Amino acid sequence: MKNPLHYKSQKQMSESLLTAGFLSLSGGLQDAYTYISRGKVFANAQTGNIVLLSQHLFAGDFHSLMHYLVPVLFFALGVMAAELTREHFQAAKKLHWRQLVLLIEIFLLFLVGFLPESLNLVANAMVSFACAMQVQAFRKVNSYAFASTMCIGNIRSGMEALCAYHLTRNKKLLYKSFHYFGVIFLFALGAGLGSRLIGPLSLHTIWISCALLLVSFLLMFIKEEIKEHPEIRQEEAKIQEDLKDIRKEVSQVNSVIRQDLESSHKNKS
Repeated sequence: MKNPLHYKSQKQMSESLLTAGFLSLSGGLQDAYTYISRGKVFANAQTGNIVLLSQHLFAGDFHSLMHYLVPVLFFALGVMAAELTREHFQAAKKLHWRQLVLLIEIFLLFLVGFLPESLNLVANAMVSFACAMQVQAFRKVNSYAFASTMCIGNIRSGMEALCAYHLTRNKKLLYKSFHYFGVIFLFALGAGLGSRLIGPLSLHTIWISCALLLVSFLLMFIKEEIKEHPEIRQEEAKIQEDLKDIRKEVSQVNSVIRQDLESSHKNKS
């Protein structure tokens, strides 16, 4: 029987820095792909889409407005789809629900690679939907909140941790900041690679993103051991000692009760 107080457990690789790295590479590539190849629309950066949407709205250009409105709406739907996936498949045993999100994302992005430029609106909607599922499902890296498909939050969190390190000299904060700067670097690297690959691969470049996501999917079959914190070990040892004392006292009480019962039985006889 497993000890319920055994704290050395395992965590999903969905929160590991390695998985976050491949997701960020994919996220950067997706943004570069839609902006360069699909009509200068952002797959992930919906703030940019809303700015451009407002520009065309006030200019009265309702036809161009739709190119930015549709991705924003599908991004919102993607967030909802990720939450529904979590709700319905969180208890699944064979696949983690985040792996299911990745399979959906890979499938959608693979289809996007077949769509001609005349269907850019559909392609951008599908990529935004997939990106939203990814950013909603993968929200932590080594317990730190992060985003794999955008940078503004990561820049803020990274600089906040770096400033806190400067004030406290707590190396954990420096380590935390490195997580964010690493993710930002990989996002930028993915965008750069995407921009270079669009020339030879054209609209099929998005399939590179599928390959990166597939790596993340496979990594999640690995279980990563969580290191015990000293304070948890000390607490566990204290609880174990308390349990031993309780068992000893229970045993003594049982012995006294047994003796009393035997004595009572003899007196009646």
